[in-house]
This record gives sequence, C-alpha cells and structure tokens, in this order.
Amino acid sequence: MLSKKMEAALNAQVNAEFWSAYLYLSMSANFSAQGNPGFANWFAVQFKEEQDHAMIFVKYILSRGGKVTLAPIDKVQTEWASPLAAFEDTLTHEKKVTAMIHDLYTLADAEKDYATKSMLGWFVDEQVEEEETAQGYIDALKMIKDNGFGIYTLDKELGARTYTQAAPLAGK
Repeated sequence: MLSKKMEAALNAQVNAEFWSAYLYLSMSANFSAQGNPGFANWFAVQFKEEQDHAMIFVKYILSRGGKVTLAPIDKVQTEWASPLAAFEDTLTHEKKVTAMIHDLYTLADAEKDYATKSMLGWFVDEQVEEEETAQGYIDALKMIKDNGFGIYTLDKELGARTYTQAAPLAGK
C-alpha cells in the first residue's frame, strides 16, 4: 500500500513523464519539418520511451492499490534552432528528471517503502543512460559544427535507431 504522499509524488512523476514524451514528440516534429528525418526518428523513439516510463509508474501505482490521477500536460517548446540546441535542451531536461527520480527515491527511503525503492532502481540506472546519451550527441555535434556532411552522417545514424519496449513492461 502506498502512502498518500508517495501516491501523490508518483502521480506527479506520471505527469512529468508524459510531459517528457510530449517534448520529444515536439522535437521530432520540428526536425521532420526541417528535413532531418534521422533526428526526427531519434526523438520519435524517445517519445515512445517516455510514454513507457509513464506507463511503468501508472502500472506500479495501480499494483500497490493506489489511484492514478492524470493532470493536464503543460505546453512544450516547438522549435529549435539546431540539432545541438535540441540535444542541449534534452540533457538539461534529463538532468531535471534525474533529480525528480532521486527525490522519489529519497521519499521512498524516508517512508521505508522498499518496494517503491526497488522499482525506482531501474529509473536511476535509466537516467544515467539518458544523460550519457544526450551528452554524447552534444559532444558529436560540437565536433561537427556546421559541417553539412557531418550533420548528414549523424542524421543517417540517428535514423537507424529503433524502439524497444522498456524492460519493466516487456511481456506484460
């Protein structure tokens, strides 16, 4: 059974994860409109992953006897000047999500909610990967600068990314 405080915090995270999905869908649409299908694909896959993250929280809340309360999703940015700007925003956003996950983990620890701590462990690891990936693309884009062939090559690489359902949802 979840405490009311934990239930409210997890519901806030559901909203944050859906907001993240909305942000990445917006980035995908931006790059599609700019003629960068690979960047659009990468962010479209990210959109699906964030929806998975929200659903992990939804299923967890329900499995612990809680009530899922969906809230409106705030407006997101719709344009980015460059791929570098989008990935810098991605890294900033993922660092914010990491802090939110850490706050949930701290709350679970304070409440001696070991089941929630266990579930959150997957997210702690996931956030390390999210930040590392965004930083890697920032580093690559800084090396490429305005080199058209470099952007083209990275666009092709990002176009090869495929969606894989998040492990906690696989087979369920």
